[in-house]
Amino acid sequence: MMLARTSDLWWKNAVIYCLDVETYQDSDGDGIGDFAGLTERIDYLAGLGVTCLWLMPFFPSPNRDDGYDIIDYYAVDPRLGTLGDFVEFMRTATDRGIRVIADLVVNHTSDQHPWFQAARSDPSSPYRDYYVWRDEIPENGPKGLVFPDEEESNWDYEKKAKQYYLHRFYKHQPDLNISNPAVHTEIAQIAGFWLELGLSGFRVDAVPFLLELDGIKGDVDLDPHQFLRDLRAFVGRRRGDAMLMGEVNLEPEDVRRFFGDEHGDELHMCLNFNLNQSFALALAREDAAPLIHGLRALPSLPPDDAWANFVRNHDEWSLDKLTEAERQELFQQFGPEPDMQLFGRGLRRRLPTMLSGDQARIRMAYSLAFALPGAPVLFYGEEIGMGENLAIPGRASVRSPMQWSNEKNAGFSTAEPEQLRRPLVEGKEYGPAAVNVADQREDEGSLLNWMERLIRRRRETPEIGWGTWRVLDSRAKAVLALRYDWSDRTVVTVHNLSAEPCRAEFAPGGAADWDKLVHLFGHGAYELRRDGSMRVELDPYGSRWLRVRRASDRLQR
Repeated sequence: MMLARTSDLWWKNAVIYCLDVETYQDSDGDGIGDFAGLTERIDYLAGLGVTCLWLMPFFPSPNRDDGYDIIDYYAVDPRLGTLGDFVEFMRTATDRGIRVIADLVVNHTSDQHPWFQAARSDPSSPYRDYYVWRDEIPENGPKGLVFPDEEESNWDYEKKAKQYYLHRFYKHQPDLNISNPAVHTEIAQIAGFWLELGLSGFRVDAVPFLLELDGIKGDVDLDPHQFLRDLRAFVGRRRGDAMLMGEVNLEPEDVRRFFGDEHGDELHMCLNFNLNQSFALALAREDAAPLIHGLRALPSLPPDDAWANFVRNHDEWSLDKLTEAERQELFQQFGPEPDMQLFGRGLRRRLPTMLSGDQARIRMAYSLAFALPGAPVLFYGEEIGMGENLAIPGRASVRSPMQWSNEKNAGFSTAEPEQLRRPLVEGKEYGPAAVNVADQREDEGSLLNWMERLIRRRRETPEIGWGTWRVLDSRAKAVLALRYDWSDRTVVTVHNLSAEPCRAEFAPGGAADWDKLVHLFGHGAYELRRDGSMRVELDPYGSRWLRVRRASDRLQR
């Protein structure tokens, strides 16, 4: 029964791949990626070993915030295709064994959405209360700005409505009113619509902002977390294996509340921002201590839930949970130029450029990320070591077109370069001539082929997604050793974060019945001694995954 549950709760052992349809593959030569183009690339993703695609917003939008400003939740942006194209894509992905989730962006809409247009035009409109309106900016409103470089207030005056409306993000993205039951119904209908078309769940955007009650009138008596409980119950009824993954960038214990404190009945997964920032500090210092501290600070989760771990994502590399001194330390090492930084809190670069293209260090970082408790998430292009284009403003610097080949426009589109949705990465080191899928497929030692092996091994190691974990004392500053135990199975992963070779020795405990260690992934000599202690020798930025075989075990690798 334990192994059977791994397919029921599929997200705990998934390999998730995030992409933006409009920058992945253009099928019709207009310079914009589309669903027909993505469908052509499904076999590539299946070959890579991806089990779940996370689609960034693909709905009709004015595109003032890369599609996160939505004007119709029940359609596909015409630039990207039709609903028919979406259904064909879903059918192909399903045939290849790939699940699909999509961004559920319901903290706010575009100010061009028909709901907001009706709300601003008529105070008696049923859509007026879909948004948060005040005659004056309230004292109990939300504090702090999400985009301090572009916005001066969380409120904006709407001349036609003659009131202020709440917007936690840009002023062209008015917040929906989470205290309105009609809004809850609309959100459930949106989710139900896309579940019927085959989605396996959603990545819920900006969850803490969505549930925030600051600025909503004081007579509201509402538990906002009831909305998440209701949404999880709804998607479970509509599709029993549907999953909700939340964007919740809060302190660890605060994140725990969004899983459902007592019953685990809210989000199924949360993106692990806290551990990601500990990971960044450990990587910079070549010292496992920050990551060990971050791991031990993680709260326990309900048994059906999981963390989603990532190296980089589609936004800036957020370092907001670090101290100012720690943040400046990372800026100095990974992004010393002002245009590499964003909002004073993050970096708008991809990992290969931050690590100066050091392949050993890059591979160690991804092996480590895949070995952390939870499920790994990749952002498109990470598998080939794509860089960023800092000429693209803001967070979109990491969202340049996918680099398929050294052909025109990196094989992304046949359009003229000036017609592309975004410009390609330039330069001899990270441009398409140096970094592309076609060339790496032909190179057995390429990052792409290495990443395929890593993904395969991660899928074959459910102990990481399902097991209980603990840090092993390796007596080496730069080494992180983790032990996972699940269903009478044990796996040990060991990573050297430093540029120096090292020997890690530790006594994992309870090893009296261990017969031998079986190599799973990585390089380096290892030994299981008669007293139950272990020795692992690692190259600079080396890694090893090992499975324990007990004398009573059937042969397994």
